[in-house]
Amino acid sequence: MKKYYLLTPGPTPIPPQVALKEALPILHHRTSEFGQIYKDTAEGLKYIFQTKNEVYTLAASGTGAMETAIVNLLSPGDEIIVASCGNFGDRWAKIAQGYGVKVISASVEWGKVVKPAEIEKALKENPNVKAVFTTFTETSTGVVNDIKTIGEIVSKTNAVLAVDTISGLAGQEYRADDWKVDVTVSGSQKGFMLAPGLAFISLSDKAWKLNENSKIPKFYFDIKKYKKSYLTNETPFTPPVTLIVSLQESIKMIKEKGIENVWNECKILAKASRAGMKALGLELFGEVPCEVVTSAKVPEEIGGKIVKTLREKYGVSIAGGQGDLKGKIIRFAHMGYIGKADILVGFACLEMVLEELGVKIEKGKAVAAAQDALMKG
Repeated sequence: MKKYYLLTPGPTPIPPQVALKEALPILHHRTSEFGQIYKDTAEGLKYIFQTKNEVYTLAASGTGAMETAIVNLLSPGDEIIVASCGNFGDRWAKIAQGYGVKVISASVEWGKVVKPAEIEKALKENPNVKAVFTTFTETSTGVVNDIKTIGEIVSKTNAVLAVDTISGLAGQEYRADDWKVDVTVSGSQKGFMLAPGLAFISLSDKAWKLNENSKIPKFYFDIKKYKKSYLTNETPFTPPVTLIVSLQESIKMIKEKGIENVWNECKILAKASRAGMKALGLELFGEVPCEVVTSAKVPEEIGGKIVKTLREKYGVSIAGGQGDLKGKIIRFAHMGYIGKADILVGFACLEMVLEELGVKIEKGKAVAAAQDALMKG
């Protein structure tokens, strides 16, 4: 039986102690026992978000939290700025346009990072803008945006700042309150070390004021329902009970390690992954590489074969490029329960696959480079 290694930027591996929680007898969600678990996770999420604001848990993937942000902040015809640098930044625009919201672009070429100065310029030129939407770590390209600087710029206007941290939260340093982020959205299947199925969202007081005038029709994703239920440690609709029980365990693991130590571990794995790619002669892709996924350019004629061969022959799953980058880059994740040994296995197998596909490499060089980076810390 083949053993599998998951080095994809979501879903990521699940720790045994977290997975085992899903095997426990299920609880009824309208009980004091589950209420206490939900309360515990809600407080733990504040720690990971680095916010004093309430964090609500939704039964959805991260995109559900993105849609929740759109429908609860805006009205048809409102103007927003979308600062995208990849596939997931583009998703903000697609959701907004689906609800009749006017999108003003401050986007950049995939592989580049969002330019805070362009956001500032767009805000000055469009004083009626209600919100700015962007991503923290854009995993389709492997870059990280300067949310701290963007937050400072947006905070001086009437607009709110909404950030997709689905891949970066619990991986790379992120401080919602200190960086003046008004809306943070995330999901369960990356840094939280869970299966897909939970989405999270928090709103600042500034965002709640914008919510008061939102006219987009909504029911399941009406954030006021979640705020009301939160007061009694409940959700307005039936939640994924076993996932929330597992979430309690994953939050416990993160808190025991310390969020700063989690950030630092991802940083070390990122250094090792970049070193391994460079040792193979692969050029890193991305203007400012993030610390949760490493992307590198590969020959287009074998780009798709690399991902397929790694998975089918060696049981190692990595990600390829998306959209126009399909077949042009590969992406190694290093977040959540991915550890040092996983990175070394990934590069050992990648070396073999590249050689099998006719790429001239020096076997062991990438592994050694990654080892050196890991040992230096």
